[in-house]
Amino acid sequence: MNDNPKPTLPEVADEAPIAGTSRSSFGLIGALLLAIVLVGAIAVRFITMSDLWLDEALTVNVANLPLSDLREALERDGAPPLYYVLLHFWMVVFGTANFAVRALSGALGVLMLFLSFRAGLRLGGADLDRRRWIAWSAVIVVGTSPYAIRYSTEARMYMLTMVLVLIGYLALRNALEKPTLGWLAVVSLVTASLLYTQYWALFLLAVVGLIQVVRAWRAPTAERFAARRITGALVVGTLLFLPWIPTFLFQLRHTGTPWDTPASPPTNAALGILDFAGGRVMEGWTLVLPLLLLALLALFGRPTDKRHIAIDLHTVAGVRWEWLVGAATLFVGLFLSLLTGTGFQARYAAIMFPFFALVVAYGVIVFADKRIRMGILAFVAVVGFVGGARNVATNRTQATQVVEAIAAEAQPGDVVGYCPDQLGPAVSRLIDAELQVAQRSYPYGGSPRFVNWVDYKKRNRAASAERFADELLTGSGTKTLWMVWAPGYKTLDGKCEAVLNALTASRPAFTDLVSGDDNVYEFMGLRRYNP
Repeated sequence: MNDNPKPTLPEVADEAPIAGTSRSSFGLIGALLLAIVLVGAIAVRFITMSDLWLDEALTVNVANLPLSDLREALERDGAPPLYYVLLHFWMVVFGTANFAVRALSGALGVLMLFLSFRAGLRLGGADLDRRRWIAWSAVIVVGTSPYAIRYSTEARMYMLTMVLVLIGYLALRNALEKPTLGWLAVVSLVTASLLYTQYWALFLLAVVGLIQVVRAWRAPTAERFAARRITGALVVGTLLFLPWIPTFLFQLRHTGTPWDTPASPPTNAALGILDFAGGRVMEGWTLVLPLLLLALLALFGRPTDKRHIAIDLHTVAGVRWEWLVGAATLFVGLFLSLLTGTGFQARYAAIMFPFFALVVAYGVIVFADKRIRMGILAFVAVVGFVGGARNVATNRTQATQVVEAIAAEAQPGDVVGYCPDQLGPAVSRLIDAELQVAQRSYPYGGSPRFVNWVDYKKRNRAASAERFADELLTGSGTKTLWMVWAPGYKTLDGKCEAVLNALTASRPAFTDLVSGDDNVYEFMGLRRYNP
């Protein structure tokens, strides 16, 4: 993928070891610390105390449907199908418990460590020591990344996206050197798989495809053949997406991101990079600047000796291609999102995170002193693991708190209402069927297991809060009515508060059992209306 010759780093003699420490013991300590990092990186990909929040619970519910119903369900959900199909068969084997459904992403997260190592080796050129440094740096950056850890513990498609990007990266690098039918077939299959996994893949493939078209036209004659064949492979992979196009066009017209508002591309880019470092928390702010510095040094820096780095504003060959593809994909996606009026969440940037991680890993070797490299990697690992620990300990939803309060007093025939419907999947998943309670979600009293995103804003604004409240009151009769609710959701415009007011007018005897905690990502309250 990188057409420019690799820079030859100056030969710099190793500095004398620290007094009392031999080179072999230094290497042994490094290997031991690396082993500890690897064990920790694998462990945190399978451990989190959080219950499934909206997106995860909804994903599991959709994936648990018969495959014949999947297309119709995803028309309402707005996502492509590949991850749901994989999760469907995974659950057939391993079940639907929290750990089981998340273990698919955990296994993919472990696979990403291996692929990061292979990609790092490819970046290192012919020098064995350099290859090892970049490869192991990539493993440490990815293994301790709060971003990669988070999406290794979520039952969502984003870790699959990252794995496919790295497979595609390796396949494309190989196809550039040897455009054989086998490598081109892998490029085509990965292209199709990415499109069937995350729609932001369209932006990545557009950038990569444009680069190959330019190379097929302007590259040296010896390289044009490979570029043309790769362009053809990308086209073939895109054609494999044609059967899903009608569904994609329906989703494009009717779903989108009604729960979010557009923002400027620079703002969203900054928030996306901050999330790569752990988000708007202490460890995120601590790690983001070192990661950005390493990424910039990878593009502009070259070591001249153990204590000096030369800066070349024309950029240094090495990760130019990775920088271009990652940055261009992000900004193309952000600008098109702004133009189409859709929102952005940092999880969408999973499509370019592998490029960012490789660039950061390459930036480590810009420091010629290996002790400085080890210090940098130790800092990245420690701060990253702090973010990983936060992911382990943080519950992303108040669903358990709400369900425990319901289960303590609910009787058969009671009714549980949800407003908005976005609270339904996480809570209803935890309600034991033996409670025999009826469950209805705003706006039309449908099943709380699903959210219909089709024309979501229009349907919510057209719905009547008073009518929904009447249906809940009629359905509960002389039984207790439990209301799970939260304010401030976009497109609801005070509808949930209106539902509660209507219920209170008919049943003034109520008790607030759970208060929404806005320190929790998915906060919610619970109100009990007595018969």
